[in-house]
Amino acid sequence: MISIGIDIGSVCAKAAAFDGKVVSRCLLPTGWNPKETGELIYKRLLEEAGRDESAVKAVVATGYGRISIPFADKRITEITCHARGAVYLDGRTRTIIDVGGQDSKVIAIDEKGSVQEFMMNDKCAAGTGRFLQVMANVLGTEVDRLEELAAGAEPRSISSMCAVFAESEIISLLAQGISKETVASGILYSISNKIMHIASRISIKDQVLFTGGVSQNGMVREILSKKLKRQVSCHADSQFAGAIGAAILGF
Repeated sequence: MISIGIDIGSVCAKAAAFDGKVVSRCLLPTGWNPKETGELIYKRLLEEAGRDESAVKAVVATGYGRISIPFADKRITEITCHARGAVYLDGRTRTIIDVGGQDSKVIAIDEKGSVQEFMMNDKCAAGTGRFLQVMANVLGTEVDRLEELAAGAEPRSISSMCAVFAESEIISLLAQGISKETVASGILYSISNKIMHIASRISIKDQVLFTGGVSQNGMVREILSKKLKRQVSCHADSQFAGAIGAAILGF
């Protein structure tokens, strides 16, 4: 028997199948219809796992779109699911920094993956993947290329905390002839500072695991490591932490 975790985020939907270990995983763009995406990712996950519905013990939904999954047996908050998934990925984890498309959060956990405290930013695009998306659009590039563009460039400070004002600030910098490379570096430092603003409000303990889509950006991980004065690590399945945790909680 397997349990399935489905994490419907604002940008991507993630799913994982668990039978004592993770046996398959799947990622799709959420798109405009989370319910349809949830159904599709469920079917694809079963195909990848080589199982049919009769083998499914439970389906647990999490993420902002969890209410859109009508066939879910349980719906659990992403805070709880990320905590449990992070401990599965790295049992040493005591702090999680999660930066998704629409929110960012920092979670302190114990050795069992139980949440001790957390802080969350879900009312502003600053410090989220959406912030990077908007800024990448201004630079005429993709989010995935920001790190490459910024490599080796001195960062130009971006003072605006608000994503809307930061966008105007970047347009102004480009109009002044400031290079895209310098601005890209400044963008990555800016989002790191915004993440740090949230992190500073709870007790950061070793080991720190970076999850969510933004965790794939090595430069942001490096900046956070320097600012926190401790290693911020990333697992190959970091983006699936919520889905993995949901699947474990359903097993």
